[in-house]
Amino acid sequence: MAKALLGYVGGSDPRLLAEMRRLQQRVQDLESELVRIQSENDTLAAAAAQHQGESLLNSIDLDVPQAEPALT
Repeated sequence: MAKALLGYVGGSDPRLLAEMRRLQQRVQDLESELVRIQSENDTLAAAAAQHQGESLLNSIDLDVPQAEPALT
């Protein structure tokens, strides 16, 4: 009954099995790529945060206006 519901009788279609294997491999490749990109992103974010912290400290010194004389 289950085979009839799925639309085939007999053995598995080799084309279907090959397509399923190809898609499974593609999913594995994409998962590996995702892990690599996430790792690279974490490294870049940490470097940017460190650089931004240094920039922020340097910009504080530059952004402080010089004292102006008081008006009398």
